[in-house]
Amino acid sequence: MPDGRDVAAHYTHGGLLAAIEAGIAALGRAPEEMSVDDLGPVDEFHIGGRQASEDLLSQLALTDRHDVLDIGCGLGGGARFVASRYGSRVTGIDLTAEFVAAGNALCAWVGLADRVTLDHGSALDLPYAEDSFDAGYMLHVGMNIADKAALMAAAHRVLRPGGVFAVYDIMLNGAGDVTFPMPWASDSGTSALAPPDDYRLALDAAGFEIVAERNRHDFALDFFDRLRARLAVTAGPPPLGLHIVMGADAAAKLGNMIDNVAAGRIAPVELIARKPG
Repeated sequence: MPDGRDVAAHYTHGGLLAAIEAGIAALGRAPEEMSVDDLGPVDEFHIGGRQASEDLLSQLALTDRHDVLDIGCGLGGGARFVASRYGSRVTGIDLTAEFVAAGNALCAWVGLADRVTLDHGSALDLPYAEDSFDAGYMLHVGMNIADKAALMAAAHRVLRPGGVFAVYDIMLNGAGDVTFPMPWASDSGTSALAPPDDYRLALDAAGFEIVAERNRHDFALDFFDRLRARLAVTAGPPPLGLHIVMGADAAAKLGNMIDNVAAGRIAPVELIARKPG
């Protein structure tokens, strides 16, 4: 079972904000000149990046009247997208303190500090009152959390009746051992992969009603094909990209993820659920 301290240590960079600033400088830009879209390559830390965020979050019917919770927000890429696209007020929470500090700095750069707040804390012990949010989501989070039932119960508690909760996680998709390191875990000790059935059972036990599900295996393979095509015509990774977040072994993590998806062992899956009311 993953330990929270080990999970946070896996993601901690040690100089993340400075590395992002260096990437921006290599583009000939200044931080305050960046837009939400400009930051997408480095702050959308999930398969499919911005397109995956759009595909998932467009199903939630968000507006500027909504308070939204981003569980496992990372650098806040999804939160800034929601605030900028839909005008919603977004609260994010993440276990990795460095992600939260850097993410709040990025919010200030793009002028969204008044719409997006990122907090340091645990998805299993959300520091928010009952019925605080109209909607919530998590993007590639559950792979580090073994207790899916507690995770879904925490989300259910803080959503208002009628609130919708969206999950976009990498899930077990077939037989075979998953090869590590992966972007979310250096080895199986900090990984908590589970099949979609486990998520469905956890959502149901928490009191949610599942309204939609989509396996995005083919979408992931197409995304990886386009990624490899871009890298083939460049001299190396772009100045601003997820290799900054993943660290020195980014190539190994990405290669293993592609191989595991291609072999059918894992796949990104969407689940949309609603709290009755």
